[in-house]
Amino acid sequence: MPFMFENLQVYQIAVDLADQVAQLAEKFPRGYYFLTDQLNRAALSIATNLAEGNGRFTKADRKNFFTIARGSTQECVPLLEVAKRRGFISEEKHAELRTQLETIAKMISGLINGLDRREV
Repeated sequence: MPFMFENLQVYQIAVDLADQVAQLAEKFPRGYYFLTDQLNRAALSIATNLAEGNGRFTKADRKNFFTIARGSTQECVPLLEVAKRRGFISEEKHAELRTQLETIAKMISGLINGLDRREV
């Protein structure tokens, strides 16, 4: 039986993004470990914070982890921009990942707004 968060579309998209980023970052040249590590951590942080937030009992705790996930989504933007400028990823791949990040950010905002509308 899956965990509840595994049914969330935003979680599934975030895991796909983290997997794509890991696959891309494997090909970054030596000497750019700092960029590889930070990008992998930020991308994975989106899904992990969605999962952890979903496991929390209070609305405030859930909101906190969802907010961190949204911040990690935003953190990926400049990291991918640097990777594009350095020629590590193509313009097309950059645009594709950026679109995914925009979708994820909107979906996480929806989760947060939904929490705000709930009484309990």
